[in-house]
Amino acid sequence: MRGLTSALRGLLLALAALLLTPVAGAQDVLPIPALNARVIDQTGTLNASQRGQLEARLADFEREAGTQLVMLLVPTTAPEDIASYAFRVADQWKLGRRDVGDGLLLVVAKNDRHVRIEVAKALEGAIPDLAAKRVIDQAITPAFRAGNFAGGLLAAVDELQALVKAEKLPAPASAPEGWSGSSSTAQRGGEQGFQLEDLALFFFIGVPVLGAVLTAMLGRKLGALATGGAAGGLAWLFSASLMLAGAAALLALVPVSYT
Repeated sequence: MRGLTSALRGLLLALAALLLTPVAGAQDVLPIPALNARVIDQTGTLNASQRGQLEARLADFEREAGTQLVMLLVPTTAPEDIASYAFRVADQWKLGRRDVGDGLLLVVAKNDRHVRIEVAKALEGAIPDLAAKRVIDQAITPAFRAGNFAGGLLAAVDELQALVKAEKLPAPASAPEGWSGSSSTAQRGGEQGFQLEDLALFFFIGVPVLGAVLTAMLGRKLGALATGGAAGGLAWLFSASLMLAGAAALLALVPVSYT
């Protein structure tokens, strides 16, 4: 999944949310907290000393490597799964250096017993899915099962820091001074707008999927019209180009047959 562009991932997650809306019903999704610390614990699991130790380690990590790692502990992500929630958080917080795109997000849904690591684009090679799973399975899960949550998170910092250092990213321009929030960061790879690669994926994968969903919900004619409007709107949103928006809308109106 991390090999896809963030634009396509966002589209597919939005479609999944649309399909799951009848299941979720009137339940509200979990709000995203303000980004005001490197460790945000909404579960009361960590004491002040443990949070301070983790904060110091993450500050050192950012000072040495430039990579911004934030940890978020929540009781549950319901009605979303942890992947959808973590993506929403990463999208809003925009972690990582703007010109490098090296943000990392670690989400713990304590009551769900789920952990998720989201990586920005520049780190997809250093921390692919298998590496993230290994960190969770070998460093985090054993400690959590023993009730040592702080120890599991500290072990994760060690593992992730080693993976990031092996990637040879640009050195930080200056050491961070305390917590600076997200004003100097950009989410998922410091991407500079919607690129041709993203547009191709959107045309040939996202639009047909969107069309199938809307056709199933609204019928053939209304579904085609809704798909055209939605595709044009999304293309305009991503590219700020009327020409591309018109092309997306016209493409969406072309009927697609399924066997």
